[in-house]
Amino acid sequence: MTKMFTAASVLAMMLGAGPALAQAKVMNLAFTVPSDSHYGDAARAFAATIDALSDGAFEIALRPAGALGGERDVIEGMQIGTVELVISSTGPIGNFVPEIYALDFPFLFDDYASAHAVLDGEIGQELLASFEPHGIIGLAWAENGFRHITNSVRPIREPADLEGLKLRTMENEVHIAAFRAAGAAPTPMSWTEVLTSLQQGTIDGQENPIPIVTANNMWEIQDNISLTGHVYSPAVVAMSAIHWGTLTEEQQGWFVEAAQAAAAASRETVAQNEATGIAQMKENGMEVIEDIDKAAFAAAVQPAYDEYAERYAPELIDRIRAAQD
Repeated sequence: MTKMFTAASVLAMMLGAGPALAQAKVMNLAFTVPSDSHYGDAARAFAATIDALSDGAFEIALRPAGALGGERDVIEGMQIGTVELVISSTGPIGNFVPEIYALDFPFLFDDYASAHAVLDGEIGQELLASFEPHGIIGLAWAENGFRHITNSVRPIREPADLEGLKLRTMENEVHIAAFRAAGAAPTPMSWTEVLTSLQQGTIDGQENPIPIVTANNMWEIQDNISLTGHVYSPAVVAMSAIHWGTLTEEQQGWFVEAAQAAAAASRETVAQNEATGIAQMKENGMEVIEDIDKAAFAAAVQPAYDEYAERYAPELIDRIRAAQD
């Protein structure tokens, strides 16, 4: 009798505990930069929001610093379902979702406020919807920032200073064409290879927003940074369409809300880094070049517009410009 009562009691306790004993579904969230970065802050906001909304039913495992591969690798992983979630710059995504190339033209956005207004509005939502036919669900637009050039050969102030410079770019044909037109020797490369390549002298420099420079202590391997602001680089919080399809409509709403929280966190961190990053770089011995001839750079990269604008939705580029007037 005692054994029967004990077994029954245990069973009742287990049934009564219900969801508390249910094991959380773990999903990986991959990004290539260190955890201590704007992407890391975005990922932590995403994880905390999902935990709260799902009452612990979903657990987001952060995979920073290229733990699951470079951006192209994890995007391919999303398409086949081996990676659930990603925070990525748009650079490599254009290889999979060509419409995204419209965002990557140099000197397209006036400032952060203009970029946010475009991406959070009708144009940005249309672009997120364009991910789905390619096996990816675009959840929200996060922040990467305006891109600048670092190198250890010479300060860059005008296009002529780029001549022959072996400059790492993202695996993005618009960026490659723009730097080639400006006189550099662009070298497309996954971010996971960049720091080692700089240390070994395989490349002379690279281009990235200030938060990437500071998060990676770039002053340890690069002498100067030129604040060219040549491209505004958004980031996207995205999910594998395969895993998205396993969620209920309510759960899908949780993931969208979590992505929006991630986007807000990344933008806040980028704003803070932009405000303090220049001083931080100077304090660590980096020369910061601010007297940039942006008009000359804009003219130098015009051939990239001539070559690719007609191919990648010229009407979309016009809409982006008009939305900033």
